[in-house]
Amino acid sequence: MGRLPLIAPRPPRLSGLGDELRGIEERGIYSNGGPVVRGFETGLCDRMFGGAGDCLAVGNATLGLMLAIRHAAGARAGRGMFALMPSFTFAATAHAAEWAGLTPLLCDIDPNDWSSSEAAEAVAFERYGDRIAVAVPYATFGASIDLARYRRYQERGVGVVVDAAASLGAVDAEGKAFGAGAPFAIVYSMHATKVFATAEGGVIHSGDAGLIEALRRMTNYGFAGGRSAEGPGFNAKLPEVLGVLAAAKLEEIDAIADHRAALDRAYRDRLTGFEFQARTGRRQPVQCQSLLLPRAFAGHRAAIVAALAEDGIGSGQYFSPHLAEQPWFRANSAIEPVPVSDDVAARILSLPVTDAMTEADVDRVCTALVDACNRTGLSSVGRERRGSFVHSALIVGGGPAGTALLTAATKQDRLTELAQGGLAVVERDAVLGRGAIGNYAITSDSTAETFLTAVKDNVHGEVAALEDHLSGQEIALHKGGTIGVPLYRTTPFLEATGARLAQIVANNGGVVATRSDVIEARRTPDGVWAARVRNLVTGEERVMRTASIVIATGGYQAREHIAAEQVAGASLGELAGERLMLGDDFLALGGVDRLRARVDARSPKIAIVGGSTSALAAAALLLKASPALPLGAGALTLYHRRPLRPFYPSVEAAWDDGFTDFTPDDVCPVSGFVYRLAGFRLEARELVLRMLGVGGRAPDPRMALRQITADDEAARDEIAHADVVIGALGYRPRALPLFDAEGERIVLAADAPGRPRLVDQQCRVMDAEGHPVPGVYGIGLASGHVPDGKLGGESSFSGKANGLWLWQNDIGLMIVDQLLENAESASKAA
Repeated sequence: MGRLPLIAPRPPRLSGLGDELRGIEERGIYSNGGPVVRGFETGLCDRMFGGAGDCLAVGNATLGLMLAIRHAAGARAGRGMFALMPSFTFAATAHAAEWAGLTPLLCDIDPNDWSSSEAAEAVAFERYGDRIAVAVPYATFGASIDLARYRRYQERGVGVVVDAAASLGAVDAEGKAFGAGAPFAIVYSMHATKVFATAEGGVIHSGDAGLIEALRRMTNYGFAGGRSAEGPGFNAKLPEVLGVLAAAKLEEIDAIADHRAALDRAYRDRLTGFEFQARTGRRQPVQCQSLLLPRAFAGHRAAIVAALAEDGIGSGQYFSPHLAEQPWFRANSAIEPVPVSDDVAARILSLPVTDAMTEADVDRVCTALVDACNRTGLSSVGRERRGSFVHSALIVGGGPAGTALLTAATKQDRLTELAQGGLAVVERDAVLGRGAIGNYAITSDSTAETFLTAVKDNVHGEVAALEDHLSGQEIALHKGGTIGVPLYRTTPFLEATGARLAQIVANNGGVVATRSDVIEARRTPDGVWAARVRNLVTGEERVMRTASIVIATGGYQAREHIAAEQVAGASLGELAGERLMLGDDFLALGGVDRLRARVDARSPKIAIVGGSTSALAAAALLLKASPALPLGAGALTLYHRRPLRPFYPSVEAAWDDGFTDFTPDDVCPVSGFVYRLAGFRLEARELVLRMLGVGGRAPDPRMALRQITADDEAARDEIAHADVVIGALGYRPRALPLFDAEGERIVLAADAPGRPRLVDQQCRVMDAEGHPVPGVYGIGLASGHVPDGKLGGESSFSGKANGLWLWQNDIGLMIVDQLLENAESASKAA
């Protein structure tokens, strides 16, 4: 049997269109709205759209979207306005909105036809109001969506552009071509992969001929009559040669669309156990057959795709990841809750529909799919539960700390070895790398160089290439500065790195399970761990057996813990009451605005309690707030127990700066750094130096430092009378519930009150008695490892050490070595 590709482009054959091509040569007109393209536009409008309005051929559909969205936005473009669109669509839609000067606003989809949800759009309009300049619905996979709704939007002043990329050949419920006579722009694609296949090209249709004429001017640099631009524009014209292909395809499109619709019916008849997109209109041109896997199989989609490929059948997953899961749009869009998009994207599978296929081919695909599900879905789940496979290690959490561990492995060229032994990574997010870091409005306390050393000269070429990736270049803009990288700007780079590392793991036999969570882990009588893993989209659970576990789930703040902290002789909850604001909440995006809502226009008194990096970051955020907060002299006070220390790269650098408040115990014997672990860095360091007056620096008059004692009545009185009290008292480790072989809960050191440690000096998770739990390790925020010995660090340091560089290097390598040793021991025991 021959191979059945997912998509088999079949545009008209240029070799059979010799007369038409010779006509172009004889006329000498190759572009600029020549007779072939104009004839195609007229023919298309008459034949498919009943002669209503007009059509405009463009170089490709993305150019068409850019033109139409920019025109629909008008004077609102580039003014902080939004383009509302579904998250479940192709990247071109959001890119087009950005190029048109708008920010994509991503909303959820309807669970039946997978197009924009009317309810989700209503919530977005309620929240963003007239800041939504344009709505850009997607006619998902050629669906005939409800255009009456968008007419109503247009009537109330919202621009509308319909992305109908796959819809040429669609017939709506009234028997008309989808979009015929619409008062706004409908943009279709003529790409080689579409049902209306040429080589490249697009078409814009509207019932408003004046709109099409305005867009036509935009395709020619905004010229109107002469060669003088009177509005926005660029070159978006379709050349005459491609017009020949488009005109030829127009003659056969009905027969092709009918054939594909018959294949669609065959798939639906044969695959009764799967969910399909709700049918809309009388005919939906099917580019490929998209369906949803049953939830029990969703986590095994990659294996199903691989099994189909072994049978010679191509498949895919349009659109997974959806826009809100893609690094660029996560960093550059406004995103509403999208649970339906998450569900559909997690389960979608795209199967072949081509012009040359027969219903017998559909039978073959359906048989192979059912066999693949049975073979790679239920069977593999059952095998795991019976315990026939033991992973070498399970990393719980694929955020910055979890991926730093993978980076550390690459630095000794051991990630391939780790993956081949059965490494598994389980992450709650849709992607690895990001974690929660992008949710904060502050700068990093790691240098740009630290981020880039994760990829620079990496042994894996695809990782090393990220230094020149757009996201890597943005990180590099902050090299050598005294202020770190804005955290929200790091997420594209972290996600790109996570994606490359995940691919290396998967390509070498490891498992990467996203949108999944480890609920608990139990020690089994044979000495391995059985982790219960839940798919957060489908709710399905499975058990993964592993020789080792690495907890990389980060830290957290809880109000009850911060309120219970003893400050100057009283609990912070007693002193602050309802005026208490968690440091984590303040540092998050929107935290300054939440604080503004707590104070009136007069000069407020704000107390920051804590001497951590997050406390200094909170102070810096307040001092540079825009618009500025009405802070008078001494309005902001930072209360800290221990002296605030700046980092210096050497003793000489400290002396040269006039800083002498250190002893030999404060100098790292390995690096020579002064206050290597205890010292503040980057933006926090600059603020400390200023407030201490080091080197003649002038303190900010709006701020005061106050070192407090265990029983400080004056400090208690000041905190009790502050308008807002920010509790920046560090983080607790987020530990995983662990049970022993008898089913008893293992009480961990991390369960103790206050800010306990999760791990010992070998990064082993400790129980309440301080003993290491066999085969369980921890890394990341609040884990509590304190470097010593060959790892360096000043002997005077007594706190917790958190840092991306440590996780990517010494701490990470320490854990990698132990994981590989455990895997080898488990293999010998088996």
